[in-house]
Amino acid sequence: MYRAPRGTTDILPGEQAYWRYIEQKAAGICQLYGYERIDAPTFEDTDLFTRSVGEETDIVTKEMYTFEDKGGNQLTLRPEGTAPVCRAYLEHGLHNQPQPVKLYYMASIFRYERPQAGRYREHHQFGYEAIGDADPALDAEVIEMAWRFFTSLGLRQLTLELNSIGCKKCRPRYLAAIKDHYTSHRRELCPDCKIRLQRNPLRLLDCKNPSCQGVADSAPRSTDYLCPECEEHFSRLKGYLKLPFTINHRLVRGLDYYTRTVFEIQPEEGGAQSTIGGGGRYDDLIEELGGKPTPAVGFASGLERIILNLKKQNVPIPPLPKPRVFIAHIGDEARDEAIKLASRLRQTGIGVIEATGKKSLKAQLRQANTLGARHAVIIGEDEIRTGTVILRDMTGAEQNVIASSQLEAELREGSL
Repeated sequence: MYRAPRGTTDILPGEQAYWRYIEQKAAGICQLYGYERIDAPTFEDTDLFTRSVGEETDIVTKEMYTFEDKGGNQLTLRPEGTAPVCRAYLEHGLHNQPQPVKLYYMASIFRYERPQAGRYREHHQFGYEAIGDADPALDAEVIEMAWRFFTSLGLRQLTLELNSIGCKKCRPRYLAAIKDHYTSHRRELCPDCKIRLQRNPLRLLDCKNPSCQGVADSAPRSTDYLCPECEEHFSRLKGYLKLPFTINHRLVRGLDYYTRTVFEIQPEEGGAQSTIGGGGRYDDLIEELGGKPTPAVGFASGLERIILNLKKQNVPIPPLPKPRVFIAHIGDEARDEAIKLASRLRQTGIGVIEATGKKSLKAQLRQANTLGARHAVIIGEDEIRTGTVILRDMTGAEQNVIASSQLEAELREGSL
């Protein structure tokens, strides 16, 4: 028997209400803040991600789905959402529009990593980017927007963690301090961190291995090495924020393009891998991809992780609308009439499910009840002869005989 590939999952009809609920809330919050939707291709040139995400990150070295197409091109399934948006910003001349350009996306993301609760090799992400402005007020807006998105979903007891990791002007001095610190504790490091120490020291702070936690906790703090410009930016951001936050000196995020502001939002009771969303500023990325120096800030959140927390917190989700009318029939002639009636009702905007096959009337009504239909319309030989139908209220089991021509009016009066 074929099964979904490891690290992927089928989103069955019973789960769809969560997805549509989140998508609706995401679109609503983006409209409120002036963000417009963008959809980028599922795969891009591999070099786009190696240049933006960072050649020494775990994403590039371990997790990307990369392949060569029949034309000999190296392509990669999208492992994150920001780089494709920035590529589109450059390719389509969006820098000529009033800045900042505000864009959001809903996209599948692909990473070859160990599957676990809320983390899949194909997962889905909601993200948004504000490109073209360095004002820390925009950072505050992006963070506030993320917070309002989560609270609009009904999630409670959230925490906001914040940090500044500086810029290319002040970060080298901080990286040197990090490297000195970790070198003095080299024997305590996990194998991956021994490699990071040589190739990508900033990623050391992001390690989840228990053996490295003590070394990370005592590591130098990025905020102690900020240049005057970054220090002012961070100070103004903290002043603009009207949300409770905690400074987390170990917060660096997992992508190399981040500069200055980084932030994450997570539930208070969360354990490892509990972050439900995060982001930050990436002022050098557009230039790295071939454009002019262009400041930018953004956010992303995994939908699977959100759904996990919605269920954990027992947040009530509105059900998806369903057809509320079920048409049952008795006999072949009635079946033909039922097909015509179903078509007529649908043309007027009334959702209908009609019985198929040759089930008994009892079985048909049982199906209507299982589907949650509010009304059943029953057609038999007598009804065909008299031009009537039986309209049955499935909630109270009451039924009346009415003229077929009056059915639409009766159903609409019942708020269907």
